[in-house]
Amino acid sequence: MNYRHIYHAGNFADVLKHAVLARLIRYMQKKDGAFRVLDTHAGIGLYDLSSEEAQKTGEWLDGIGKLMEADLGPQVSELLEPYLTAIRELNPEGGIRFYPGSPKLARLLFRPQDRLSAMELHPDDFARLHRLFEGDHHARITELDGWLALGAHLPPKEKRGIVLVDPPFEEEDEYQRLAEGLEKAYRRFPGGTYCLWYPLKKGGPIKEFHERLQALDIPKMLCAELSVRSDRGITGLTGSGLVIVNPPFTLKDELHQLLPALKDHLAQDRFASHRAFWLRGETKTVKDDD
Repeated sequence: MNYRHIYHAGNFADVLKHAVLARLIRYMQKKDGAFRVLDTHAGIGLYDLSSEEAQKTGEWLDGIGKLMEADLGPQVSELLEPYLTAIRELNPEGGIRFYPGSPKLARLLFRPQDRLSAMELHPDDFARLHRLFEGDHHARITELDGWLALGAHLPPKEKRGIVLVDPPFEEEDEYQRLAEGLEKAYRRFPGGTYCLWYPLKKGGPIKEFHERLQALDIPKMLCAELSVRSDRGITGLTGSGLVIVNPPFTLKDELHQLLPALKDHLAQDRFASHRAFWLRGETKTVKDDD
């Protein structure tokens, strides 16, 4: 995908990923004990949507730009409140200039006892991420290949945590690496909640990826997918998915409220669709909610 996130920050894929991440954080905070968010591919942490790169693609206009202006209704608004409030805090004068990447979003939602470990390999991006969190004792920023973090940094000392794996998918074997990374991490930290992001694009090996995950000895895996347009005649991103391991028991019902609203407000053509289903767990049947 030749991926630098500044070109895509705030797009429909970010909306799905960050809305779910915010729900996971709020669920973890139902208990008083501290937890850690481990972000394996953290990027620069904060994105200026007025930058030349973001303006070049304008993808955020069809993502967070639409969502911030949408009439969401009371139930969906309540579910999205942590996510959207964090964005408003970054833009106190109104509008949307600054958009939080996953590490910044997590940090904005933290209580005093919660902690962040963010990994970034690209030297320039690491330098920017490090400056963003400089002096913040709640955050540990490491220049490291995120795939290595799944072994070296688990389990967290808090023994509770969310592991976000959001690779750039620049290499053809990223789906395989994602499955292998989960298998390795789960052996070290079986009680963690994992959130794995993956792209949906024409010809992508999604069926094989799901089957590989289903073959792992992991009891509960929930999947959420959102497509905003048809893949006919398009080689780029048309949707994205999340696999959530050890999901909160409330998340499936929340997805059945969130996904239809996101589809309605972010659809780019009449072929937009969504689904939420168990890869392994309470049921294994695919449920389409278009």
